[in-house]
Amino acid sequence: MQKVYPDARAALEGVLFDGMTVMSGGFGLCGIPENLILAIRDAGTRGLTVISNNAGVDDFGLGLLLQTRQIAKMVSSYVGENKEFERQYLAGELELEFNPQGTLAERIRAGGAGIPAFFTATGVGTLVAEGKEVREFDGRQYVMETGLKADLSIVKAWKGDARGNLMFRKTARNFNPMMATAGAVCIAEVEEIVPVGSLGADQIHTPGIYVDRIVQSTFEKRIEQRTVRQKEHA
Repeated sequence: MQKVYPDARAALEGVLFDGMTVMSGGFGLCGIPENLILAIRDAGTRGLTVISNNAGVDDFGLGLLLQTRQIAKMVSSYVGENKEFERQYLAGELELEFNPQGTLAERIRAGGAGIPAFFTATGVGTLVAEGKEVREFDGRQYVMETGLKADLSIVKAWKGDARGNLMFRKTARNFNPMMATAGAVCIAEVEEIVPVGSLGADQIHTPGIYVDRIVQSTFEKRIEQRTVRQKEHA
């Protein structure tokens, strides 16, 4: 099975449809599949439900899909860096399913593992638990959260081979590996495609069985918030 595609547009061909659910990996602006996001924007696919820890910034990442109004709903943990997201949400133009960050990560992991639901103490007694089943275990209250799955997972890895085996680097390993397991289709963009067999078994974070398509891309690697010390004057 040929998994390597020449570019992001070709990798998405035949996969996209209006109203689909997309998982988009990364943490902040680190490890985001920026080229696949751009290709989705250019394809004009609309009514998207996007599952992502963050919502990008106004002119980069998922923020580009918010600008073009292609996202109908976000399932996220932290969305505080995007003014357009804020505007659309407060105006009632965008639906938001808000999750504690650890709960979001576990919901994705559970979806990929075939676990339909689980109980967690996080969020009990708050807005997070409204409308959800709460059950007591060993004298403590827990809220039931459902696993998350998607029609498409788009992830960004450091290295990958032609069989789809992926290796992530540092912070990019936070959401990408678990999202790769939870999509009906998984497309990975990587910094480097390496020969099959060059990744040691212990180096592979996501086995190729989860990855349907792979594309090599270049990346901008922006800094989300640059904080520097004020220059000291003599």
